[in-house]
Amino acid sequence: MENWSLVSICVLFGLTARWAVSLNSYSGAGKPPMFGDYEAQRHWQEVTYNLPVHEWYFNTTDNNLNYWGLDYPPLTAYHSLLCAHVAKLINPDWVELHASRGHESYGHKLFMRATVLVADLLIYIPAVVLYSFYLSEGSNKKKVCTVLCILLYPGLILIDYGHFQYNSISLGLALWGVVVLGLGWDVLGSLAFVLSLNYKQMELYHSLPFFCYLLGKCFKQGLAGRGLFLLVKIAVTVLVTFALCWLPFLSDPGQILQVVHRLFPVGRGLFEDKVANTWCSLNVLIKIKTILSTDTQLYISLTTTLLAILPSSIKLLMKPTLWQFKLALVNSSLAFFLFSFQVHEKSILLPALPVCLLLNDLPLPAIWFLQASTFSMLPLFLKDGLLVPYVVTSLAFLFFSIYLLSALEHCSEDKLRLGPYRQLYRIGWALFYFSITAMAGLSFMSVALAPPAQLPDLFPLLVSVFSYLHFLGLLLYFNIVQIAEPPQSVRKNQKKSN
Repeated sequence: MENWSLVSICVLFGLTARWAVSLNSYSGAGKPPMFGDYEAQRHWQEVTYNLPVHEWYFNTTDNNLNYWGLDYPPLTAYHSLLCAHVAKLINPDWVELHASRGHESYGHKLFMRATVLVADLLIYIPAVVLYSFYLSEGSNKKKVCTVLCILLYPGLILIDYGHFQYNSISLGLALWGVVVLGLGWDVLGSLAFVLSLNYKQMELYHSLPFFCYLLGKCFKQGLAGRGLFLLVKIAVTVLVTFALCWLPFLSDPGQILQVVHRLFPVGRGLFEDKVANTWCSLNVLIKIKTILSTDTQLYISLTTTLLAILPSSIKLLMKPTLWQFKLALVNSSLAFFLFSFQVHEKSILLPALPVCLLLNDLPLPAIWFLQASTFSMLPLFLKDGLLVPYVVTSLAFLFFSIYLLSALEHCSEDKLRLGPYRQLYRIGWALFYFSITAMAGLSFMSVALAPPAQLPDLFPLLVSVFSYLHFLGLLLYFNIVQIAEPPQSVRKNQKKSN
């Protein structure tokens, strides 16, 4: 009873942090004609409520795709439609076709913020609590601390409640997939992940680990018996779930092709803005977007992404345990972020989710990554007027996570799971302190100093490249941890959970 009281306090604390951030500005506030992501979410409610389904993804006189055209899978559209029905009951002006464009009012802001909070309460937060108590190690008190630290991760809070998006829905559904798979309910886990993929196509970052984990379990049970039966059940579940999500579009192949075209806009190029991945960082020295054709960029990014995720995926296929699954989720999603095509800075939230699941196992590397991922989005936060929330949430996360999880005191070589690579241990300590200091310094310079006239993007570029070096190093580290055998204590815990 005492533990659940502590969990309630942690959840309340996490909700308070979210609501405090939501009181600040949001993406594109008062900036016509396009405004920002807040207006995009509102506009999708307007479109889905007023137009028939077959027009949602098509350019028509009533649906200008150049003005925040719908470019997410059907579940996002259905969620927008649900929100639109509620908005219509409160104030019809919020979703009136054409006339509601760029609508900004205190009441509407309150409504939109509330929809994110409800999604968190219904999907993301319950999954975090269940994961922490049923699939993480340690005492109940440590599990409560894990709940608090995951809920205080600044990146997700600042994007969903500051910038304004609904990432907690897709990430929450993916987390539900991890939780139920960890509890042995493979069919339900497949269902949860397919729903997350049909909410945001970026969940492809997590798709290969889910596939390899489930296929590995089928192989382990034997494809001539129970394994084959499990494989058939999973395949049927995936196909039926996809069919139900896409049901309104299945009658017309043209509809399906148009939706797919909207979901994967190859014409936008290799990357956008100053994203902390390989191609943006390399573009500083070699103008890839200029000297290479779009097709060549696509092939190179596809090849490097597959090569980067191959070792992790093979290891998981051969050894489908929960520990391997969590590490494969990190390595796959981070490889996608670093090497794939058309990456946004907010996509770092996809590897951040499985890294949150390692806070109890690998506290120092996990905290380091999560702080770096938040820092990598600093230019976006400054653009949205979220400097104060960025500073406060980052400091709060660092303090609580390091103190509650004892990341510094108990970070031994064994805890870092470095195996034969223990010489990296001492280097890691020094780099962590240097990294946090450098992030603070670059954050201060980005705000306090004016860049040279000939280099107007100097500070965003420095933030991007510095963050990229973190992600590349941590990708190597997490791959080493996954491929190297874990300590005996971890293997024992895996046998118990399995």
